Amino acid sequence: MRTVFWENNELKMIDQRILPARFEVVSYRSHKDVAFAITDMVVRGAPAIGAAAAFGLALAGYESASSSTEGLLADLGAAAAVLKASRPTAVNLAWAADRLMRVAYSVEGSANELRNAVLAEAQKLADEDVEINKRMAEHGAALINDGDTIIHHCNTGALATVDWGTALGVIRTAHEQGKRIHVLVDETRPRLQGARLTAWELEQYGIPYEIISDNMSGYFLKAGKAQKVFFGADRVAANGDVANKIGSYMLALAAHDNNVPVYSVVPTSTIDLSLAHGDLIPIEERNTDEVLGIQFHGEPVAPKNAKARNPAFDVTPNRLLSGIVTENGVVYPPFEINLAKVVR
Repeated sequence: MRTVFWENNELKMIDQRILPARFEVVSYRSHKDVAFAITDMVVRGAPAIGAAAAFGLALAGYESASSSTEGLLADLGAAAAVLKASRPTAVNLAWAADRLMRVAYSVEGSANELRNAVLAEAQKLADEDVEINKRMAEHGAALINDGDTIIHHCNTGALATVDWGTALGVIRTAHEQGKRIHVLVDETRPRLQGARLTAWELEQYGIPYEIISDNMSGYFLKAGKAQKVFFGADRVAANGDVANKIGSYMLALAAHDNNVPVYSVVPTSTIDLSLAHGDLIPIEERNTDEVLGIQFHGEPVAPKNAKARNPAFDVTPNRLLSGIVTENGVVYPPFEINLAKVVR
């Protein structure tokens, strides 16, 4: 099933906060509730967040009591601002909201026709995401050799998209092609998306894996026990700098030092050509409870009065990347030139 989907005039999403212990689908009828779900990480992963925001705008259309197109457009604009503010780093969120607003302003007809057009565009965006992921997966799978052990960071599978996945979608496709691969799954602290979500997905696909803590990656890379590194991205700058889940930079550094190829897998909607380099990407800093709330054997890890920091992302400089996999092919350096070509 899809991670994000429309059914019976509701937006439905897999609740990723409670996996792998429980599998539950939650329903939303309000764009503000969708915005909170994005902030609270009921749904996460740049493409999935984008689709959720798109359907959130569709909900806003039906929430609005306005009978005029002018009033409805005003309500949609206000809802788009609420949704875009829910998480700052993932560019797909603003991209999706802006795409739907462009469609909304282009509609010539009644308020109800406008509502229907916004919903139709949200569904189109979600369907396109699945096809884009499968195209990326084919391009990326060609980079994986039979027998490879791959280190994967965070979660980039079907749960992070509408369906199939970005970096994990590449791994899934390579597996389905018959390649014998093994995945070392970074826990991805502090929210443990690797240990909770990626491991759960790999079990569904029957792909062999082992969970490692984030600080073990260097050992496996130096020992020659990993041949590739794959992760996704929440925003890619015009020069190929990649903002991804915190810990990606350290992983890429260790891989680069040991001559292990590093690939970021992203749809072109995640590439932000308006930002010249990664230092301009806004980095979300989340509640420190995510760090301080971790327990070991049922007991808190940190002292009672401890303080913490919790940036959710870091930026991997383009010099550490071997390539960026998109639905239009694999982009190689110089990224400043080739990324613009693949986007256009």
